[in-house]
Amino acid sequence: MHYRKRPVTIKAVQFFDAPETLVELSKLGLDPVNVDYSVQHKPILKIQTLEGVMTANVGDYIIKGVKGEFYPCKPDIFEDTYEEVKYLNVLDSI
Repeated sequence: MHYRKRPVTIKAVQFFDAPETLVELSKLGLDPVNVDYSVQHKPILKIQTLEGVMTANVGDYIIKGVKGEFYPCKPDIFEDTYEEVKYLNVLDSI
């Protein structure tokens, strides 16, 4: 059997260690926004996912899934999988 992934629209924020990014993650609904600075010059974002705590490095995307769950995604996978939707204002309520 063959399967195709259903088209869905998600929200995502690319993680950078900057106040603006942390605010955007909070607006996305990630709570808490937990950045770990235990390794100097290498902040990581710790995310509670359905599978447990996962980490995101600077540049990774944080995706809010269709059921409100969060998970990290590497930039190359994100760019191969998703494209920006610019024309749907109705999605702002998701």
